[in-house]
Amino acid sequence: MRRNRIAVFAATATVIALGASAAPAMAAPAASHASVQSAQSASRAADKAADKAAALRKAIDGLPDGAATAAQVRYKDKDLRWSGTSGEADVRTHTPVKGDERFRAGSITKTFTVAVALQLVHEGKLDLDGTVQHYLPGLLPAHYPDVKVGQLLNYTSGLPGGDTRGTPKTPDWDKGRYTTWDHRALVQAGFGKPMEFTPGTQQHYSNIGYNVLGMLIEKVTGRTYEQELRDRVINRAGLKDTYSPGTSFRIKGRHTHGYEALKNADGTTRLVDTTEWDQSETWASGDLITTTADLDRFVSALFAGRIVPQQELKLMFTVPQVPQYESGKPAVYGSGLARVQLTRGGPVYWGKTGSRYGYLNGFAATQDGKQSLIYSVNSTDAKGENVTPDSRVGRIIAAGVGTPSA
Repeated sequence: MRRNRIAVFAATATVIALGASAAPAMAAPAASHASVQSAQSASRAADKAADKAAALRKAIDGLPDGAATAAQVRYKDKDLRWSGTSGEADVRTHTPVKGDERFRAGSITKTFTVAVALQLVHEGKLDLDGTVQHYLPGLLPAHYPDVKVGQLLNYTSGLPGGDTRGTPKTPDWDKGRYTTWDHRALVQAGFGKPMEFTPGTQQHYSNIGYNVLGMLIEKVTGRTYEQELRDRVINRAGLKDTYSPGTSFRIKGRHTHGYEALKNADGTTRLVDTTEWDQSETWASGDLITTTADLDRFVSALFAGRIVPQQELKLMFTVPQVPQYESGKPAVYGSGLARVQLTRGGPVYWGKTGSRYGYLNGFAATQDGKQSLIYSVNSTDAKGENVTPDSRVGRIIAAGVGTPSA
């Protein structure tokens, strides 16, 4: 691969400009204490913004490499708006990334699905305490307990998920890439298994609840999930390059290619292009296609209350007081968002990650929306990568919002 084909966007820092008024000759007044402090504050802000921009630039430089082929990043706070790219959108043609390419968002789709569902809650078309059994009779096995809509939203339903494909470690891992899943069959794929736990008592992050939400959205509106998502979220937020692909296995328009690194028998590595893939296997939990610019607009509009009414928006920032499934640690997810506090006493961020083969993405923002980080990295092990401080995504996160304390 050709390295260091980098397209750099302009990084700008917000700096307070201090004008000096004209004064009579021989009578220049001494600067006031307040103006000196203001100048010093502006200088510190400019230095901090420059350091932040340099750290973000360093975090994405050097692509493609063995772990990733491209990256697109956007960051903003009160002093800085920065966007940058690195690597190649297509390693065969060595086309450099420009920063407006579409990519597969993966589970970031869940945040969009929640936005639709909570609008329907606000309109009285869905009830948080209403059950799946009431809205979709016969969908769940008869011996399953009642599962509430609110429990689907915050991952406390206890419903078991199904396995729809293999992994890159199995020979037939990609044989289903052009398979179209029926929505009901997708949801019921794991229902031969027992409930994981009593609904509402634990939290387990998984896709199953959000695919059930997709079916609920269609049932109570009489329209497709894709139509509701487009009209209620995508158009409302002014997103120009975001859409649900339905059963199409291609990405429309300009986009980055995704790749999976596979081992050959002789120990060498080859890249398999995973861009074409029927995303009906994730549907309302992970099929979205978008750009970093559109995610920036979406997060700003969502957190400002322009997509979900304020009363229901609070649910997205409310983490249930239950343990996580298996680990027993405190829950971290609200409805469609995760709560992240990297350092004790430090700022709290709310965000979501998402991955598909060849695409590893995420966003994080303070609840007031004044600081945010959005990234898309074309990882060659996107479904298996452990995001450590030394990984590409770990370095991006550290540069943008900080490193977790030990």
